[in-house]
Amino acid sequence: MGDILYIVLAALIGTGAGAAIAGALIKNKNSKLEEETRERVKSMLREAEINAESIKKDRILEAKEKYLKLKSEFDEEMGNKKNIIITNENKVKQREQQVSKELEQVKRKEAELDSKSENLAAQLHSVKVKKEELDRVTNQRIADLEKVANLTREEARDQLVTMLTEEANSRASSQIKDILDEAKLTATKQAKKIVLDTIQRTATEHAVENCVSVFNIESDDIKGKIIGREGRNIRALEAATGVEIVVDDTPEAIIISGFDPVRREVARLSLHRLVQDGRIHPARIEEVVAKTEKNIEEEIVEIGERTCIDLGIHGLHPELIRMVGRMRYRSSYGQNLLQHSREVAKLCATMAAEMGLNAKMAKRAGLLHDIGKVWHEEQELPHAILGMELAKRYKEHPEICNAIGAHHDEIEMTTMISPIVQASDAISGARPGARREVMDSYIKRLKDLEELALGFDGVNKCFAMQAGRELRVLVDADNVDDSTAGKLSFDISQKIEKEMQYPGQIKITVIREMRSVNYAR
Repeated sequence: MGDILYIVLAALIGTGAGAAIAGALIKNKNSKLEEETRERVKSMLREAEINAESIKKDRILEAKEKYLKLKSEFDEEMGNKKNIIITNENKVKQREQQVSKELEQVKRKEAELDSKSENLAAQLHSVKVKKEELDRVTNQRIADLEKVANLTREEARDQLVTMLTEEANSRASSQIKDILDEAKLTATKQAKKIVLDTIQRTATEHAVENCVSVFNIESDDIKGKIIGREGRNIRALEAATGVEIVVDDTPEAIIISGFDPVRREVARLSLHRLVQDGRIHPARIEEVVAKTEKNIEEEIVEIGERTCIDLGIHGLHPELIRMVGRMRYRSSYGQNLLQHSREVAKLCATMAAEMGLNAKMAKRAGLLHDIGKVWHEEQELPHAILGMELAKRYKEHPEICNAIGAHHDEIEMTTMISPIVQASDAISGARPGARREVMDSYIKRLKDLEELALGFDGVNKCFAMQAGRELRVLVDADNVDDSTAGKLSFDISQKIEKEMQYPGQIKITVIREMRSVNYAR
């Protein structure tokens, strides 16, 4: 601002002298500014030097503090390590002292063992000498005995072994008989009590089924409608149902013949609907038979569900429920399969409860034990094994699967439920009136029973009695003594159990008779 005033003043004074004055003023002003600038620079340098010195001192102090801190930490760490080293050295010294003591003890024990070994060697030598003397005396006495008895050592040993073997066999047979008798006194009573209580508490109807069904009609005029023109109606009905329709002179009745109860039932219900409707021709027959088959399938499922509800069995697979329903239309030796399975289920539950086992699981196994008989596909397997595979497929418990597969001894029993199912199946099938056995198979079973017993040594004759419930065995009195007779009875019973299938139990009676015959002449 001052320079501008000088310039303006010079301009006002004039160009010549004014310019000179202005130049002098400006020069004077610049010199002052330079001096001020130098002073400022010097002042700033002094301040910078002062600040640098202060910062230097601070950094030196910080470095010294850090050095002291690190030195303190290092000293502390070294002190700790030194203490650890001292402690370890003390432990090593203690361990060395302990090892030295143990070595001294071992040396003392070695010295004792050496002394004992010397004594033992001396004793062994003495025993060896005595044993040699004893063997010499024994051999001399054996030689004397051989001369007296006129037998060699090997011959005497063989006779002794034979005597001991016979005595052992005799005692073993006697003990087996005693054990069996004792077991029968306790186990048989308890088993009979359980079985009798179970049978008395289980009431099941028995009806022997056959291979024919009878369809009753109101009058014989309906027979002509059923036969149709040139027999076309009856042929269509037989083709649709797979059964044989017998229309004969039997008054007010038509015979439906077939081995499949389901087909017979479909034919019977179809005839009933056709007769009620009055329209009987091939197309109508096919329509009614199709509807009847559908209704029968629904009824099968309903029967299975109702059976499970009645028995209190829950969580059964739908396919197993359907197979249970199909049991209603199957029979085994003339016994209705569903009624048989229901009875077995109740028997199993009662027996399991008496024995303190799982009654629900036993009941479930009893109901399903014959499901292999109603499987719709042809299988080259026994029905027990097939039923076990089906139970496994539909996630049944392993104990139930084993009971199903083992109730005819095709596989080994691994649970307590399995023999219960087998016993209940035998009780249900062996009850009088429950089943009908074919005469040929009945005679064959009796013949096989007699031939099995005749295969034993010493057996002269065999007689199967009481419908195969008892087997009487006549033996040769000269070759079979009393103790062997008991063993023979046991062996025959074991072989029958392994090789034959039969309901109930078979009593084996061995008869040994001594006859002395002389003639007076």
